[in-house]
Amino acid sequence: MAVGKENTEVAAAVPMDKGGEILKPRTDKREYRRIVLKNSLQVLLISDPETDKCAASMNVSVGSFSDPEGLDGLAHFLEHMLFYASEKYPEEDSYSKYITEHGGSTNAYTSTEDTNYHFDINTDSFDEALDRFAQFFIKPLMSADATMREIKAVDSENQKNLLSDSWRMRQLQKHLSREDHPYHKFSTGNMDTLHVQPEAKGIDTRSELIKFYDKHYSANIMHLVVYGKESLDKTQCLVEGMFQEIRNTNKSVPRFPGQPCTQDHLQVLVKAVPIKQGHKLTVSWPVTPSIHHYEEAPCMYLGHLIGHEAEGSLFHALKHLGWATSLYAGEADWTMEYSFFDVSVSLTDAGHEHMQDIIGLLFRHIKLLQQSGVSQWIFDELSAISEAEFHYQAKIDPISYVVDISSNMTIYPTKHWLVASSLPSKFNPEIVQKILNQLSPSNVRIFWKSNNFEGQTDKVEPWYNTAYSFENITELTIQEWVKSAPDVNLILPTPNVFIPTDFSLKDVKNKETFPVLLRKTPFSRLWYKPDTKFFKPKAYVNIDFNCPLAFTSPEAAVLSNTFTAGLDYGLSISDDGFELYLVGFNHKLRILLGAVMQKIAKFEVKPDRFSVVKETMTKAYQNYKFQQPYQQALSYCSLVLQDNTWPWTEELDALSHLEAEDLASYVPMLLSRTFVECYIAGNVEKNEAESMVKYIEDVLFSGPKPISRPLFPSQFLTSRVVELGKGMRYFYHQEGSNPSDENSALVHYIQVHQDEFAMNSKLHLFSLIAKQATFHQLRTVEQLGYITSLSRSLKAGVYGVQFIIQSSVKGPGHIDSRVESLLKDLESKIYKISDEEFKSNVTTLIDMKLEKHKNLSDESYFYWEQIQNGTFKFNRRDEEVAALRELKKEELIDFFDEYIKVDAPKKKSLSICVYGSQHVKELASDKDEVASHFTEIQDIVGFRKSQPLYGSLKGWNQLKL
Repeated sequence: MAVGKENTEVAAAVPMDKGGEILKPRTDKREYRRIVLKNSLQVLLISDPETDKCAASMNVSVGSFSDPEGLDGLAHFLEHMLFYASEKYPEEDSYSKYITEHGGSTNAYTSTEDTNYHFDINTDSFDEALDRFAQFFIKPLMSADATMREIKAVDSENQKNLLSDSWRMRQLQKHLSREDHPYHKFSTGNMDTLHVQPEAKGIDTRSELIKFYDKHYSANIMHLVVYGKESLDKTQCLVEGMFQEIRNTNKSVPRFPGQPCTQDHLQVLVKAVPIKQGHKLTVSWPVTPSIHHYEEAPCMYLGHLIGHEAEGSLFHALKHLGWATSLYAGEADWTMEYSFFDVSVSLTDAGHEHMQDIIGLLFRHIKLLQQSGVSQWIFDELSAISEAEFHYQAKIDPISYVVDISSNMTIYPTKHWLVASSLPSKFNPEIVQKILNQLSPSNVRIFWKSNNFEGQTDKVEPWYNTAYSFENITELTIQEWVKSAPDVNLILPTPNVFIPTDFSLKDVKNKETFPVLLRKTPFSRLWYKPDTKFFKPKAYVNIDFNCPLAFTSPEAAVLSNTFTAGLDYGLSISDDGFELYLVGFNHKLRILLGAVMQKIAKFEVKPDRFSVVKETMTKAYQNYKFQQPYQQALSYCSLVLQDNTWPWTEELDALSHLEAEDLASYVPMLLSRTFVECYIAGNVEKNEAESMVKYIEDVLFSGPKPISRPLFPSQFLTSRVVELGKGMRYFYHQEGSNPSDENSALVHYIQVHQDEFAMNSKLHLFSLIAKQATFHQLRTVEQLGYITSLSRSLKAGVYGVQFIIQSSVKGPGHIDSRVESLLKDLESKIYKISDEEFKSNVTTLIDMKLEKHKNLSDESYFYWEQIQNGTFKFNRRDEEVAALRELKKEELIDFFDEYIKVDAPKKKSLSICVYGSQHVKELASDKDEVASHFTEIQDIVGFRKSQPLYGSLKGWNQLKL
């Protein structure tokens, strides 16, 4: 049945606004135009002649707050249903199929007051995609058959969230609010709310769905953003022809006045039991929504002062006391009617024991801010940072851009559709003081979550079954906590020395297309790529410290991790040691690099700090068992395939025995031999890049007793991957590590080849053709689970494909058989592919591979990956496109027959089966079934050590100087 009737009252055409008032970044060359169609649909057109992806986003001003009584999740369910089919395009899933097959992606989300639909696609397929998209809002089909299947998909989506602490805590905060306010509702929906309960009451969910659509989906409360390659005039004609048929019922945007919290929900202390290990304190206040004063930015100002981390800050004091590992402050849930300002603190075990002191220090800090008054220089500093970030912002993917803008259009005046709340420009102490005064003990909500509360609670939140207790807490009690808190020196921040003031662009003499090897010594190698495309005053610096000792054992891996965690400052573990990553305005980046290198060189193990880092890491390891089942399966897959990796259980055991002196003796050994691989790009001159690397060498390698010495040729670490046997099928079966999780998961991995342009192109083309068919069959038709995907896999230069499915309805053994069945269906699809369809897919893939980098980070990530993998194939895209242009249909079929299909002679597959509590009883029989036909992996590390490895692409001869 088509939903929606013709609108008999056509709204008068509204005069076109050329969009000259829209404030845009100074460096933005794109053109913008606001138009209003005759049905009152507001549209922003964007013309970008340089783009190779087009995109659109429609924001409908109705969300879960409008769910009818007794049908929680209906708005979210409708969002799912609109993807199925329309009267004009009745083939099920044809919208998603068309977009996927033409290099695009599609998604949607439902929030409290909005539902947002969006897609992107290759430019030459945009017109038809846009027409298909428009039909969502003109005459969608909502078949009875699809209705029940998609209710199962919504239920599966909810199932994956049930053991997520962020979802659980958010619902608990909503639960402790007025029952007659929509904030209190359950917004996702599940089988119970969308089928069982309505059916018991004689309510037909599909009929209610259609009613909801008819009632709320009106053109006058929709906002559309269209991002195209063509001129504004041409795009305008396109949009007017496609979208003016959307009905306009002159619906008002639903409003929900009133505050979610009464006095009964304030001055409360809520203790909750999380799933994961750890303690967290969230202090929340209802405040005036800052959206009404977004140019004055009161919450941004206060979030900056309460959340900053320099000496004298609240976080610095808590960290010094060993009580906290992170602190965030800022506006959280908000609408035009209400808002909450939150301060969230991740606590150590000691911090958990000093909760009252932490609350006391927080209110003491707020009092300091009240007494100090609102500072003009701090506001000006925030304003300067924000202005620089806005005017020199990097381009992002068109799909992300249109989503941001379409949601802004419902809230901000036209002038600020692009800038939203990101440019504080009006200094108004009274408004900031007003919000500050609302952060008082009289209207505070304290949410304190910890596993220590297990067995000490007396209430249960109904949707996620979160155990909690609730008690009132008086102003007098909080005042006593303020008085008894330790005496620490809390002060306002000093001016930020890292704020850039020079935004000039360097005069680049050599317009290098690819990175060049600018400098090499026995200590380091520097790859350099000046900015010749983006023309922003920004730089990108990546430095990899190749340290042979980093992963020689579980203990070494844990100590390396502890070292980087203790330093922080943008350091992380890499495949062969650790990595420093800096990106931002180039003006003060050299100063920041110097500060970080001094921290590395003068690394000192402080026992109290070590204890905090060890405790944090211990909890992180313990929380591995609470990962989603599909994440567990992916971890097992990596453990089977990747050399020099260790089970997290062994690393946790090693960590438990480590002390501060172990780290103190390890770090000098770790740094004693290293090679520094550098990539510097952006608005940086050659001599500046060389100067940075020389400085690093001076810090590490100079002096009579240097911190580091160069690596021996045999010491360079390389990442290698197990080469699975041809014609072999391997299985690994494992019970899910969280017995409370009903979901099971399968990763079905097919290993194909080591990096080679022609093979890469064949594999990518197969995955493009198979991707939507996989999703349609396993997710849409069979409803195995919300998480269903087919993607390419790349591990240390070895390519493959992997099917990932997580399910609460079927076990991994059954799912694996369905993947095998799907591969048989794909065999027919590949064999029968027409010449025209083959060419169309090749063209789509060529367009995808030739897609330009959007910004400096995007470009640098691509080149850094080539350096890290040791391939140095900076022209990879062009070479793979050249291979695609030569590819014949018969070669794709031969490739499929040889490597992918069920009985392919060179096929190498690995199925990782993780069993949730619903299906654990099937594990033994599934293993017996496998053992009689295929190869069962009993011991992951033992298996890996018994198998040959692919040769490394990053061999010593490539590093020879």
